[in-house]
Amino acid sequence: MQSRKRAFVAAATSAALALGAFAALAVTTGTAQADATSAAKPAAAAAAASSGGVKIAYYDQWSVYGNAFYPKNLDTEGIAGKLDILNYSFENIDPTNLTCFEATKASDSTNESDPNAGDGAGDAFADYQKSFGSDISVNGTADTWNQPIVGNFNQLKELKAKYPNLKIVASLGGWTYSKYFSDAAATDAGRKKLVSSCIDMFIKGNLPVQGGYGGTGSGAGIFDGFDIDWEYPGSAGGHTGNHYSAADKADYTALLAEFRSELDAYGAANGGKHMLLTAALPAGQDKIANIETNKVGQYLDYANIMTYDMHGAFETTGPTNHQDPTYQSPNDPSNPVSPGSEKYSTDNAINAWTNGDATYGIAGGFPANKITMGYPLYYRGWTGVPAGSNHGLYQPATGPAAARGISQVAGTAYYKELSGIVDNASTTFWDAASQSNYFYNGTEFWTGLGSQGIQAKADYAHCHGLGGSMMYSLLDLDASATLFNKIVTATNGSASGCSNPTTPPTTPPTTPPTTPPTTPPTTPPTTPPTTPPSGTCTLPSWSASAIYVGGNQVSWKGHNWQAKWWTTNEEPGTTGEWGVWQDNGAC
Repeated sequence: MQSRKRAFVAAATSAALALGAFAALAVTTGTAQADATSAAKPAAAAAAASSGGVKIAYYDQWSVYGNAFYPKNLDTEGIAGKLDILNYSFENIDPTNLTCFEATKASDSTNESDPNAGDGAGDAFADYQKSFGSDISVNGTADTWNQPIVGNFNQLKELKAKYPNLKIVASLGGWTYSKYFSDAAATDAGRKKLVSSCIDMFIKGNLPVQGGYGGTGSGAGIFDGFDIDWEYPGSAGGHTGNHYSAADKADYTALLAEFRSELDAYGAANGGKHMLLTAALPAGQDKIANIETNKVGQYLDYANIMTYDMHGAFETTGPTNHQDPTYQSPNDPSNPVSPGSEKYSTDNAINAWTNGDATYGIAGGFPANKITMGYPLYYRGWTGVPAGSNHGLYQPATGPAAARGISQVAGTAYYKELSGIVDNASTTFWDAASQSNYFYNGTEFWTGLGSQGIQAKADYAHCHGLGGSMMYSLLDLDASATLFNKIVTATNGSASGCSNPTTPPTTPPTTPPTTPPTTPPTTPPTTPPTTPPSGTCTLPSWSASAIYVGGNQVSWKGHNWQAKWWTTNEEPGTTGEWGVWQDNGAC
């Protein structure tokens, strides 16, 4: 995509400064992510995929500074128990050794003109050297001087102890830290070197001794895998100075194959544990074209498609537009994405990943049930916007909206900073063509999630058999986690109707279609029984063509099964602990 990903500068607390910490600088998830020379076992990844209800969210390393959003907040605000996977972002690649590493060095991620902004940067202090008092620790116990590690890593360990079903992965790269992916992935030896170093440091937990913390095995048991956020293979559209080449397309596939192979080997040697491999992937066809969409799916558990940042105040004077349109609107005045006539939209992105796009040379073929749709938990905005004929939509602007006190970046704001605008009846508007909310107060125009937009996106995901939802980033939430909870509810629900239009409808769908998209079972399960039945199998038999929602129960192969969320064509008992079907025991 054309956008420049968010870059929030997090101010370090005075206590952190006293300990020699630096202001952690935000590096965000960007938009995109090569002859697979390393052997892999794709079946292990396939076992983790499901349809409909997976919930993934990013927790940023720098959240503990000016935002004072600690891992404890994931507990007290009711977030951790509703997530399947937490992505801890971001770790960097050493520019000299092309390995995973830890460092305490600031990066000014807001400086787009500096090609070396992320070189050697990182926040080892936040990761495992910052002490947490009892008031901000997950388990209510203050850190002590003689612990092997403290910091976010230790808090994540405490969080996992409290929520044993929560999986945590280390996210590598991001907008500012993707510069050296191309170099590291260029050869088989380089890929092996990078991957083995990442597993050694973050999975085996052999953290370098720094600031009196770390050492062999000190960080073991925290991370369940990796999230690869390469922005972007084969593209000049990443941060200024990023390395890229035409070979990245094949090298990216090979890098994922190497991660899958080494993670599988580690898991097999440690009790047969399945280690996760996910990726943050682009929503712009111009960048999707640089990825082998028909090959990478076999190595990934989930693809987090970044269906946001399609427009924003980086387009300084407008026209205003949606950062996350579900469908391409015929009224969208933006230029087509070269070389075709299509513009940015969620629908165009998902279709490119799954069905391909010959205009851009995109093969498609990525499994829909491994795709999680991206939801931005922040907003992009302009100021000096006239009302025009549609409450500021597609109008010129005088520039980015003024920076807010916490987010500190012009043109970007958190939900909690827009409480008088977002979902306020007088300032909230609905664009039926793109199925997106937007917000306008007479001067400022903001684009991002509203209640209608969240439901429209969830409906799209359910109707297209997607795996679930990905949210960026949790630090943007208000204390009530309003957006998060709305997304969780919509993700766990089901679509009101699936018209699956080839062109966007003129009005949002409100009633289900007369003919359902698939044939329902003869006796559709509607109300789940109070208790699972026992004895003979009396429940309706599972049907591959039926649509089920959370709570529906079926019988299959002598067992009773209950759906955790929306699904279709997913056989009970074939997808393991990450699957949609809960085994309620033999009939």
